[in-house]
Amino acid sequence: MATQHSRSAARLMMAPAVVLLLAWMLVPLTMTLWFSFKQYLPLRGGDLGWVGFENYVRFVTSSAFWPSVQATLIIVGGVLAITVVFGVLLAMLLDQPFWGQGIVRILVIAPFFVMPTVSALVWKNMFMDPVNGLFAHLWRAFGADPVSWLSEASLFSIVLIVSWQWLPFATLILLTAIQSLDSEQLEAAEMDGAPSLSRFWHIILPHLSRAITVVILIQTIFLLSIFAEIFVTTQGSFGTRTLTYLIFQRVLESQNVGLGSAGGVYAIILANIVAIFLMRIVGKNLDA
Repeated sequence: MATQHSRSAARLMMAPAVVLLLAWMLVPLTMTLWFSFKQYLPLRGGDLGWVGFENYVRFVTSSAFWPSVQATLIIVGGVLAITVVFGVLLAMLLDQPFWGQGIVRILVIAPFFVMPTVSALVWKNMFMDPVNGLFAHLWRAFGADPVSWLSEASLFSIVLIVSWQWLPFATLILLTAIQSLDSEQLEAAEMDGAPSLSRFWHIILPHLSRAITVVILIQTIFLLSIFAEIFVTTQGSFGTRTLTYLIFQRVLESQNVGLGSAGGVYAIILANIVAIFLMRIVGKNLDA
C-alpha cells in the first residue's frame, strides 16, 4: 500500500512533465488571447495598439464567418456518418473467417497511415481530375460527361477524401469491440431462431455503443481542425472554407494576426460547445 512519502515522491517526479504540458498548452492560448485584443499587422506597421473587442466583432460579423462554421459542421457530420456506418459494416466483414484475412486487414487499415496532404493529392489528381482522373474515365465509359468534383461537388469531395482517411481508424476500433463480444450470445440467439437483422440490432449494435462513442469523440476533435485536405484541393473555394481555413487566411494571407487570433478563440469556443454536446448526448454510453 502506497505511503504518504511514496505519494509525495510520485508527485515530485511527475511535476516536471505536468509543468511542461501546462506550459505547452497555456502559453499559445495566452498569446492567442493577448493578440486577439490588439491590432497586430506584421508587414503593415506591426503592433498598432489595443483595440479591445473590435477583432471579435469584425470576425463574427464578416460575411465568411457563418458559412465557414456551416461548412465545418457539414464536413464533421458527413465524415462521422460515413465512417461509423461503413466502419461497422467493415468490422463485421473482417471479423468473419476467410482466406487472406490478415492481409486484407492490413490493406484496410493502411490509408490511416498516409499523410493527409499525400492522400488529398492522390484523390485530386488520380481520381477527381475532370480530364485524366479515374472517375472521368469511368463516366466516359458509360457515355456520361465527367464531373468536376472539386468545383461541382466540392463539400462532398472533401467529405469523401477525409472519410477515406478516417475509415480505417473507425474500423480498427469497432473490429476490436466486435472481437470482444461473447460468441455464446449470438449462438444462443441463432438457436432461438432470431434473424440476422435482429441479432445485429439487439446484440451487436448495443455492444458496439461504447466503441462508437469513442470513435465519434476522437474523430470530432481532429475533424474540427481539418485544414490540409482543403488547402491542397480547393483552397477554400466553392463553399469549402472551414473555420480553420478562414483563420489561416486572416493570419497568413491578410497578415492580420489580431483578427486571426480572435478567430482562433471562436474556434476554441466552437470545439468546446461540440465537445460538451457530445459528452452529454453520446458520452453517456461511457458510463453505461
